Amino acid sequence: MKKKLTKEENSWIFYDWANSAYSIIISTAVFPLFYKEAATNAGISSVNSTAYLGYTIAISTFILAMLGPVLGTIADYDGLKKKFFTFFFALGVSFTALLAFIPTTQWWLLLMCYTVAAIGSAGANIFYDAFLVDVTTDERMNTISARGFGFGYIGSTIPFIMSIAIILASQNDLLPFSTTTASKLSFIITALWWGIFTIPLLKNIRQRYYIEREPRPIMNSFIRLSKTFKEIRNYRPLFLFLLAYFFYIDGVGTIITMSTAYGTDLGLSATSLLVILFVTQVVAAPFSILYGRLSEIFTGKKMLYVGITVYIFVCIYAFFIESTIDFWILAMLVASSQGGIQALSRSYFAKLVPKENSNEFFGFYNIFGKFASIMGPLLVGITAQMTGSSNYGVFSLVILFIIGMVILSFVPENE
Repeated sequence: MKKKLTKEENSWIFYDWANSAYSIIISTAVFPLFYKEAATNAGISSVNSTAYLGYTIAISTFILAMLGPVLGTIADYDGLKKKFFTFFFALGVSFTALLAFIPTTQWWLLLMCYTVAAIGSAGANIFYDAFLVDVTTDERMNTISARGFGFGYIGSTIPFIMSIAIILASQNDLLPFSTTTASKLSFIITALWWGIFTIPLLKNIRQRYYIEREPRPIMNSFIRLSKTFKEIRNYRPLFLFLLAYFFYIDGVGTIITMSTAYGTDLGLSATSLLVILFVTQVVAAPFSILYGRLSEIFTGKKMLYVGITVYIFVCIYAFFIESTIDFWILAMLVASSQGGIQALSRSYFAKLVPKENSNEFFGFYNIFGKFASIMGPLLVGITAQMTGSSNYGVFSLVILFIIGMVILSFVPENE
């Protein structure tokens, strides 16, 4: 692989740099802690507030799972991919900023706004992922996809540091406003960071593979979608990969999105959680790029096995967690594999799909991933409420990783 990246590859990678600020600050770190405090002040128990967050994530992913394949099929027409991307990107940025203006007494309204922001972020990611086939070649996909995740982790640390600094300064009376206001400022920082650094993608990337426009595009899109759905089982490698992905990515997404709520239930302070999450981002960056490099030596499939095995150990270890040191160990294990497993899954799938139908097939990729993301948070929420312990909820995710690994073994190597 030649070392120099093209303008299109760099612009595509830079969106991970932009959007990852949302992933760490809104999905993982500041907002869950902000919401947990608001819910606690409203008299909601810690177990129930964690469960409500899980249900909210499930609702937002269900909505997008329903829309993804339909919108992806329509977006395969010439010139529509970027328009759909821009709409969902704008939706996500707008509602992320809006979180800063909702009163903390309205914890349920915070969850509703978070739902729309999540739909915007995840919706934009459908078309962003599908752009991978437009910006690079099959031979470079593993490396470019992994580098995107790596730069995403690096880029997310900058607004994260800014947000943590403001929050800690307000907690120590170094700034003339409350911690609540400081958290709200972090939402504004996220929206600005996400918006500004998406400009290269909007400016430099175009849809190279597409279907020519035709009369009644919406009706014909539904016809094509129906035909693909009926025939998807004929794409045996693709179908098996999606089935494996459905299970193992469920556990990955659930652990990422609910990690801070889990840490709070274990009694870790907000400050400790923020520091741990920052270090996790820093450690995850080189490991993501390393996964891409190693995939060129050992193949992407073998590296996916490695990532899944690490996550199985994470779930088992989480069951016995008791201290802050245990949570540190858990976070570092997650950091070693979360970017790599997502990056290689994306590039593995991109190599399997017909390029002119990339949006349509990434819509299916999304629906498998999003339906899986419904099951995981629901499983954690229900198990936590039934047992009265979040540890059992995380441990229950082991079965998903095992099933995913077994099915993945039947997928032929695409290298």
